[in-house]
Amino acid sequence: MAVASKSFAREGEKNMNCPMRKAAVPPVNAGAVLYYDSRMGKEQKVAMDMAARDLHRLNCSMQLVLHLKDSHGNSARATSTAIHLIDTKRVQAVIGTLTIQEAALISDNSKSFKDQVRIPIPIISLASPAIVPSLIPIQPFFFIQMASDVTLHMKCIAAIIGHFRWRKVNTIYEKINNNNGFSAELETLTLLSDSLHVVDSAIEYHSTLPSLSSLPDRKAAIEKELMKLRSLSNRVFILLQSSLESAILLFEKANQMGMMEKGYVWIVTDEIASLLDSVDSSVTYNMQGLIGFKTSFVSSSETFKQFKTKFRKKFGSEYPEEENANPSIFALRAYDATLAIAQAINKIQGRVTPKKLSQQIMLSNFEGLSGKINFKNGTLSQVPVFRIINVVGKSYKEIAFWSPEFNFLENFTQYDNLKVTIGNGSSGLLGPIFWPGGLQTVPKGWTYSGEEKALRIGVPAKGTFNQFVKVTCEQDQNRTFVSGFSIDVFEAVVKRLPYHLPYVLVPFYGSYDEMVEQVYYKGLDAAVGDTEIMADRFRYAEFTQPYVESGLVMVVKVKPDKLKEEWLFIKVFTKRMWLMIVVMHLFIGFVVWLIEHAGNPEFEGFGTMLWFSVTVLFFLQREPIKNSLSRFVLAPWFFVILIVSASFTASLTSKMTVARFKPSVPDIVTLQKTHAAVACNGNSFIVRYLINVLNFKPENIRGVHSISEYPEAFEREEIAAAFFVVPHAKVFLAKYCKGYTIAGPTFSLGGFGFAFPKGSPLVTDISKGILEVKQSGEMKRLEKFLLSSNNCSSSANLYDDLELGPEPFYILFLISGGISAFAFVLTIVRLAQKGQLKMTFMPAGMVDGSRVWMWAIIFLARIYVNFPFPYRIRI
Repeated sequence: MAVASKSFAREGEKNMNCPMRKAAVPPVNAGAVLYYDSRMGKEQKVAMDMAARDLHRLNCSMQLVLHLKDSHGNSARATSTAIHLIDTKRVQAVIGTLTIQEAALISDNSKSFKDQVRIPIPIISLASPAIVPSLIPIQPFFFIQMASDVTLHMKCIAAIIGHFRWRKVNTIYEKINNNNGFSAELETLTLLSDSLHVVDSAIEYHSTLPSLSSLPDRKAAIEKELMKLRSLSNRVFILLQSSLESAILLFEKANQMGMMEKGYVWIVTDEIASLLDSVDSSVTYNMQGLIGFKTSFVSSSETFKQFKTKFRKKFGSEYPEEENANPSIFALRAYDATLAIAQAINKIQGRVTPKKLSQQIMLSNFEGLSGKINFKNGTLSQVPVFRIINVVGKSYKEIAFWSPEFNFLENFTQYDNLKVTIGNGSSGLLGPIFWPGGLQTVPKGWTYSGEEKALRIGVPAKGTFNQFVKVTCEQDQNRTFVSGFSIDVFEAVVKRLPYHLPYVLVPFYGSYDEMVEQVYYKGLDAAVGDTEIMADRFRYAEFTQPYVESGLVMVVKVKPDKLKEEWLFIKVFTKRMWLMIVVMHLFIGFVVWLIEHAGNPEFEGFGTMLWFSVTVLFFLQREPIKNSLSRFVLAPWFFVILIVSASFTASLTSKMTVARFKPSVPDIVTLQKTHAAVACNGNSFIVRYLINVLNFKPENIRGVHSISEYPEAFEREEIAAAFFVVPHAKVFLAKYCKGYTIAGPTFSLGGFGFAFPKGSPLVTDISKGILEVKQSGEMKRLEKFLLSSNNCSSSANLYDDLELGPEPFYILFLISGGISAFAFVLTIVRLAQKGQLKMTFMPAGMVDGSRVWMWAIIFLARIYVNFPFPYRIRI
């Protein structure tokens, strides 16, 4: 039924004598296709009628007649209705919730388009959000969209998802109006998927619903779909498109089915969130904890306040059954669209044609109720700001703002006449949030079952190295305790998760491969332990970041190495250290000889100086020291000799007892040639690796199931070598460090990791937690405790071939050398003053007085600067 603005026409008759009225101006017809039964359609109908009234009140010469028609929520009906308005009512513009596909059908099927006008009339779309399919490279010039681009809506959703680090989401899309919305739905999903990819998230499951208004039993259809969604492990749901009426039914049923409890996350888009002001408390009761975003507009201006007052009065009189009469963004856009048509008509000189009208609307530039009205390529050019809301109690609260330019916003400032908050999107900006079920912490967004129960995490109960995983059973109390290094690491990681993770450790008595396979077959929810990350195991599970680096090594017994005993004492000090000791000995001997030779007959001759340099090293010098300056030089040097001699003795002793051993078997090739027996953990992958990769014969491999069996097998000469992964080798050598060493190369492996089902969101969170444990230093502390609990602190002593350099003795050498240099300069100066030494290297005139001392100071300073002391302060 066409509804022209009759009251508006009557007002026009009353104002025939209006001074602003132009003579013989024909009325302009505009059509509107709305869905009367929807809340959005009701608001748009009232707002457009108000716009027509307000326009005539401001300019009585303008006659804009609105022809309003009901689409009945059907796409085909909306298209045929628009064609009818164009062909029979000769409307010069159409406003409505029409898509670009429907506009194309109107253009193709309207007789007026083809025969009379030839240029399509302008169609202003109120559909939200604005979708321009990629299959249409150029948007028709006659199609104008009042809503913001759907891309920005998808980016806002992705920003929320990325903020809370949810890795998987489920989407729900209702095909409103029973239209052929496959392309629009596909376009929306593609944009959302691309936006989620930026924040390391993805769509796991998508649910497409038919238009629920056309179904005979809408509640049954919703319940059926919700049962599918509830069976999924993912708990983050995004309602991409839906009518308000369908959303109300959906959340009512979700609440009844327990899908609004703890652990669930619900996100709604603008077309639902912007209408929440219109629902009563019984509706919001079913939406507690919901998050959404709505287009922000200026609600503090006098123009909006006047419009709101009039709107509430008119809306309440026409729809008394509606509890709330506040206008939404959709009403404001309908008002502004009508205003844009009227202003465009008013600016056209002469006859109004579709081409002129389309062009003039595209040139619109005014401040409307919904924001700045300025079109670019058929879409509003203004970038929107979204209000992030959280449903709590009878209404909702605003928790943040978001814009594509600033991301989440924090500090209040002026932004296009809108007070918003600007910030960097840190974790504190979206909070505190009331989550479904009253949860205070951020939901993790997934679960392994329909109920929130503890994860069954398998741990190896038959591992050879119980230092990593140890299972202890107390039969009296019927309890099982699980401990060890791997368990400590896992617990430390779980503490760093941003959510609570309930789990129970389940001892697994099979092999490591079987334990990983059970994760694939859902016998276990995860596997934790000293499990090596292997390529073939990725067929059954997904592994976290390795918490311990690994590799395969061969451990053998050691035997004496006679070759290393020759010249062993030379290896105690580095060449640089030996050189420095010799130079210092000779220099100090020379200084003492220089001081003593003039007044001490025992120091005559250069040979005496050399002998003194040797004997002083062992405190065996027999030459008496008469000069106090010589004693001053020798005192610190004796202390240096004492420290260096003690260090030499200790290092030499260590090398004589440790470094004189060598591996009993040099490499793997020797083992293979001699067909020697080897041992390894019979419950791990090493058996398979030795056979398939290193080409050992199965009969030469002995499986060992306890760390204590290895030394026994070595002593009985049942095996010639044992193969370990590096973490196990460290523990073995720390426990039995005397008599064993590593021989041959190390074969790189993936490391120890935790196994989870493929696609599990826990993999990323646990991996991040492992890195945090490593970076915090807690991993090193746990490894140190692991090795210190054994007999030997480390296996590094087996390779302790380090030679002592001069670095630890720099300070001693500096003190002794400095004193000797000072005594040397002082002696030279004294001899020069007495005429007993001719100083050809000293400038003339510097032998007497203060110049001598100045030269001495400069000489010592140069020695200090050139001395290789790493901690000296440079000036």
